[in-house]
Amino acid sequence: MIFLLAGTSDARELGLMLQQEGYDLITSVVTENAGEVMKQHGLRVLIGRLDAEQLISVISENEASIIVDATHPFAEEASKNAMAAASQLEIPYIRFERKSFEGQDSLITEVASYEEAAVLAASRGGVIMLTTGSKTLQVFANHLLPLENVRMIARMLPRKDNMEKCEQLGVEQKNIVAIQGPFSKQLNKALYTQYGVTQVVTKESGKVGSVDEKVEAAKELGIPIIMIARPKIEYGNVYHSFEDVINTIKTMEVSV
Repeated sequence: MIFLLAGTSDARELGLMLQQEGYDLITSVVTENAGEVMKQHGLRVLIGRLDAEQLISVISENEASIIVDATHPFAEEASKNAMAAASQLEIPYIRFERKSFEGQDSLITEVASYEEAAVLAASRGGVIMLTTGSKTLQVFANHLLPLENVRMIARMLPRKDNMEKCEQLGVEQKNIVAIQGPFSKQLNKALYTQYGVTQVVTKESGKVGSVDEKVEAAKELGIPIIMIARPKIEYGNVYHSFEDVINTIKTMEVSV
């Protein structure tokens, strides 16, 4: 059996391809919403965040013989837990990671961390649209909300816990864009224009993560972009196409 750490649209596609190839697999996602999508596509799914020990326990219970990590490029903790579990169980670990964003431009400034992005955004001021999700919202709120020359727009998934976090941090309702992607370039441009955005903060999530659409929209409007680089992790077996993942699994002498 294959244990697939999923949660993204491309991870779901990979799961379906593996299933079509005749492999028995179980997928693991963090949120109920992601779990429902997996179920709708006929994939067996476990829902909930797992630490390394819990991961070891679940993989052992399900007698999985390969871990395929197709989590988001910024799900650093999940990948590290998966690698630790694979090492402990002495089973293969395969990383699928969507291709990186390619394209240099004078409007793009790459930074190494959320903290660095927040500091840079604060130094520039203006109307800043965050497209980095809710997990690190507090980092930006700490730096940006106290400033008089800054309006921070938080774009995130329309979930109750996200709205509660915004309320706790003091983000006003008028500065929340609760919406689920994918986002076209046209929609990004409309949002930037509607809010009078002068800076965009994004993560280097890759083409599937709609970075291209965010960046191209901002570039066309002449808006500077702060792009947070992916975490640097030594995965070992890492592939950027479904075919390479499947072909690698086929060469392994394991029971799936």
